[in-house]
Amino acid sequence: MDREQEEMQFLGFFGIYKESYKVIIACRKIFSKITLSLILPLSFIYLVHMEVSSLLFRKIIHTKVELDEAQSPAKAQKLHDLISNEMAYFWLFKAAYFTLFLIFSLLSTSAVVYTIACIYTARELTFGKVMSVVPKVWKRLMVTFLCTFLTMFVYHVMAIFIMVSSVILLLGSDAVDAVLAVLLVLYFVGFLYMTIIWHLASVISVLEECYGFQAMLKGKNLIKGKLWVAIIIFLKLIISLVIIQAAFQSLVVHGSSLGIAMRVVYAIICFLLLSKLILFVLVIQTVIYFVCKSYHHENIDKSALSDHLEVYLGEYVPLKAKDVQLEQFQV
Repeated sequence: MDREQEEMQFLGFFGIYKESYKVIIACRKIFSKITLSLILPLSFIYLVHMEVSSLLFRKIIHTKVELDEAQSPAKAQKLHDLISNEMAYFWLFKAAYFTLFLIFSLLSTSAVVYTIACIYTARELTFGKVMSVVPKVWKRLMVTFLCTFLTMFVYHVMAIFIMVSSVILLLGSDAVDAVLAVLLVLYFVGFLYMTIIWHLASVISVLEECYGFQAMLKGKNLIKGKLWVAIIIFLKLIISLVIIQAAFQSLVVHGSSLGIAMRVVYAIICFLLLSKLILFVLVIQTVIYFVCKSYHHENIDKSALSDHLEVYLGEYVPLKAKDVQLEQFQV
């Protein structure tokens, strides 16, 4: 990140993409090792989950069909018990997937954010240093994630309640489809907004002293002024993720007609594309953090940031507000 912080406030859509690419190229050896050790397993877990979940779900559906066609009570009871076992395996697998995905996601975020902070402060950086800091940072990210998860849960409950209530009230009316379409658009906009805040809060949790709901609130205030740029960027990234996921579903999970060899080739392509996308998302969210800080004239003292990053040898000491927001500079 060879730009002065004052200049970063002027970065727009393409500028943020270009800066993120330059950051990755500037320290490609470290990012390659982070990708191999954390992001590749994360991508593998995500894609394998889709394949295994599909297999388990199809097996449950097949057993239910057999249950409906069962003639004898004994066979029906046996199939009923089999469905219970299959459902138990399905949810156990989901729990294991969610746990592993969360762990690697938090570790990847910690590693990438810390690496970019070191690049920003021109610190000497090695992969060993990055990995030594990661375990001390991810617990803060866990708290922020749990707070975000709770907020998202409440948001989804309210959204479902409003949509169901609207459909019931307007049932039989010609306006029901239009109202539902508007509500769905508003829901997606709100979900995207909260996703952006979550990504910013994750960076804040690593680089500043606040985490959890405080980090979310700070992310909400920080994104003001750069919201539309962030929306366009994250919308494009979400669309890219959906395209990769859809391609994997159609060509690998449900692509039995293509043959084993072609399915393996497509699986590898999706796997590599997803890994690159995840790394790019993690870098972009950190660059957006610095852009937003610059936009709000909140100067980050590089020497103070560097001093705090040095404490990886001991207990992790997050940045104090006075260090991160030392003074406001005038452009």
